[in-house]
Parts: sequence; structure tokens; C-alpha cells
Amino acid sequence: MKKNLVLFFLFIFPIVAYLFFASGVNSFIKLPIITKSVPEIHDWKTADGEAIHLSGKITILGFTGSDVAGKKGNFFNLNQKIYEKYGTFKDFQIVYIAPVGAEEATQNFTAKIDKISDLSRWHYVFAKPEEIQKFYNALQLKGQLDPDFGTTNVFIIDKERNLRGRKGEIKKGDAEYREGYNTTLVSELHNEMTDDVKIILAEYRLALKKNNVYKANRNEK
Repeated sequence: MKKNLVLFFLFIFPIVAYLFFASGVNSFIKLPIITKSVPEIHDWKTADGEAIHLSGKITILGFTGSDVAGKKGNFFNLNQKIYEKYGTFKDFQIVYIAPVGAEEATQNFTAKIDKISDLSRWHYVFAKPEEIQKFYNALQLKGQLDPDFGTTNVFIIDKERNLRGRKGEIKKGDAEYREGYNTTLVSELHNEMTDDVKIILAEYRLALKKNNVYKANRNEK
């Protein structure tokens, strides 16, 4: 019993405390689910023919639209405020879905940014416009795609392919709902999105620590 308490304070309590204090902007200890079980995307490939999976990864998901050049500033904001902070995590990735035909435009951007940032966990996959729209509809969001099948918003998808965000009451008692994060607004990425990504990463750390403590206890029996 005493050893279990020691294990709790060494491994579990620090992460619980982190979850609490990391939620300075977001009042949720666990990031709510907006949409359960979004579809997989492994049928769509990168320009190099690689299949990308959402399952088993914490994914920041976006939609470039056909005007990739027009969203370079958005990509840069996301790179600086989110990817640079979390891109080193093994199970973290950024995935953009782009219309077929936008391969060269995305590669041009990647070539520029790759000089200052390791983009090995930043991917573009390509699909037909009607496929992109069907997939987006499955996310069950309030917001809509632009006419070119893109959006400035990005979305957090967890390892079980649930779309996560904010839903419920905040500390002041007001209702809050957030399904995505506007990459045009640096302040939104720096504050709300950074806070929410911290929460979901801490969730998985806590689950991992609990599993390790459980295994340690079983091995002693």
C-alpha cells in the first residue's frame, strides 16, 4: 500500500497537476470529444506515394484547398506556433488534405520551410474534391469548406480518431464551443490551441504512466 502511494506521487500526481495548471485558458481537464470516430485517410497518398494514418497518432488536420500559395502564411503560423513545439513528439503529426493537382505547390512550400524546420511529421495527402467534401462532411462540423475545398481552420484528432475541441461551460459559466483553430490568428494558435494540445498530450502521458504503474504492480505479485 505504501509503495503504491509512493508510485502515485512520483508518476501520477505530477501529471495530474500539469493537466490542471496547463488548462489556464481551457477550463477542461480532459479535452471534450466533438465528433467520434472520424474516417481513416490511408487510401489517399502523399506526393511520394506514402500512405498516412490517423489511427495511433495525435493529428493536427487541415484542408489546403486548391489555392495553396494563398495559405502559405497560415502554414507558417502553424509551423511556428504548434509544430515547432510538438513536432518532436513521436506520436504527433500534422496532416493536410489537398486536392489532386496541388502536389507541386505543396512541395514548393515544403522545400522552403524544410530549410529551417524538420518537416518529417508534416504531411500532405491528395484526394479528389468530391472525396474531400465527403470526408469533411463526416467530421460533422458547424463550419464549412471554402469553394476551393479548403479552410483556414485546423482540427485536433486523437489516437482513436476522435475530433477534440471545447464543448460545455467555461469557468465563468458561459457556454463554449470550439471545433477548430484559425491559423490566420497567431494569438489563437499561441493561446487556445497551444493550451488544448498540451491537454491532450498530457492525457496520453497520464494514461501511459497509469499503465506502467499497473504493470509494475502486477510484476510484483
